[in-house]
Amino acid sequence: MNAPLRRVGVVIMVLFGLLFANLNYVQAYKGSEYSASPYNGRVQVAEYERQRGNIEVGGKAIASSRATDGHLKYLRTYPSGPLYAHVLGYKPVNLGQTGIEASEDAFLSGSSDQLFGDRLLDMFTGDQTAGANVLLTLSPKAQAAAYNQLRENNVGSSRGAAVALDPRTGAVQAMVSFPSFDPNPLADHNTRAAQAEYDKLLGARNSPLSNRATAEVLPPGSTFKVVVAAAALEEGITPDTRIPAGPSYTAPTSGTPITNAHPSICPQSQVTLNSALTQSCNTGFARLGVELGADKVKETAAKFGFGQEDLTVGRLGDGGLPVAPSRTGDIQNPDGSADPAALAQSSIGQNEVRMTPLEGAMIAAAVANGGSQMRPYLVDQILGSDRTTSYYQAKDQELRRSVSPAVASDLQEMMVSVVQNGTGTNARISGYTVGGKTGTAEHAAGAKEHGWFIGFVMKDGKPISAVCVVLEESGDGGSGEATRIAGQIMRAVINDSGGR
Repeated sequence: MNAPLRRVGVVIMVLFGLLFANLNYVQAYKGSEYSASPYNGRVQVAEYERQRGNIEVGGKAIASSRATDGHLKYLRTYPSGPLYAHVLGYKPVNLGQTGIEASEDAFLSGSSDQLFGDRLLDMFTGDQTAGANVLLTLSPKAQAAAYNQLRENNVGSSRGAAVALDPRTGAVQAMVSFPSFDPNPLADHNTRAAQAEYDKLLGARNSPLSNRATAEVLPPGSTFKVVVAAAALEEGITPDTRIPAGPSYTAPTSGTPITNAHPSICPQSQVTLNSALTQSCNTGFARLGVELGADKVKETAAKFGFGQEDLTVGRLGDGGLPVAPSRTGDIQNPDGSADPAALAQSSIGQNEVRMTPLEGAMIAAAVANGGSQMRPYLVDQILGSDRTTSYYQAKDQELRRSVSPAVASDLQEMMVSVVQNGTGTNARISGYTVGGKTGTAEHAAGAKEHGWFIGFVMKDGKPISAVCVVLEESGDGGSGEATRIAGQIMRAVINDSGGR
């Protein structure tokens, strides 16, 4: 064999060697990745061979799959449109899935290891057993009330959120983000149309795809005074203890005075702690925070959940919707020294304090539940396609002890005073004990303030629901409207539970 032929032979052998190595690499190392890729058409077809399980609320499917005549045998549908959108998420053909559709995909699709027996049986029967069904904790009436009231709010706010929890268990009774969206077009088998709808929503004003109940952190305004009041009570101050107040307060090192929302609010030099919370006395709580110190304020906030990085809401302790951490900020100078001016502002829920609506509901829930803060959850049960086999049943879990029962009792009485005698009268419900705290939060120069309300409803000493409502950039009357909406949500929970 002459030299040129030998060189060609060597090149061919090297190429075959490289091809062989690449095939082994693809099979051994990349096979599972390619198999799971949403762009693998055969995988898509195989996934849609099995009917996806339902997601249900109150015995009705809010996400289900119906048969089609296309090459993908089942189409995911959402009968309630935007009502449950941010909780459900969506299950598209090519786009990334979100919400409960994502966190419970293994059960819903039938691919969970716990469903191996069902799949094994399918091999012998030739059937395609449907995926498992996920049952949520949501109250249909409370969810509808939250959605409709946010959408039709009386102050013209175009963004907001509402969350309601069962304080005794942590079960989510309502979770709404406004504006919402219709997930049906995103699940369309026409992937170009689905992509176009997604792009439209992604670029839409007010970010309708964002779950503001869990992902948005905003200054909480005076709702944060509940946390500062808890810190004071832990230090031995009582609801009847008189604290410094007055029409204006300038913290040491600051030339900017803190005033009250109206001259009639705590103009006296001293008021009781209960009166300060009832009237929402800025000067009283600013002074109180400076007296308590930044470490105490931050420590108490952490006991209510501020700073938690790993909270999710789905199954208990096992994935779900991610929750942005609420934060108090550093409350100090850049060099680490104390900054009384920042502390004074932080103590009335301004400065760098930021909170999610879910965290607001969790604060109210802990107070209503005697100081015990339960882990919030959305998934109550997972049933097999035959609806006789249960693969998961939620069991309540205490997340943390926020305050002692004695402090919780004092906070309950003070928050009830807010609703009976102060700024929260719009939340009153005849025959029930309602407590709460309003908040008006500045966030940008020239922008309207956010309106907040956190609160709870009880009957015969037993908590029924804890609620947080925020109306972004709602301006004057925003907190009053948030309070009214919270009252409507709590009424809906009561009606859905037969009055408890």
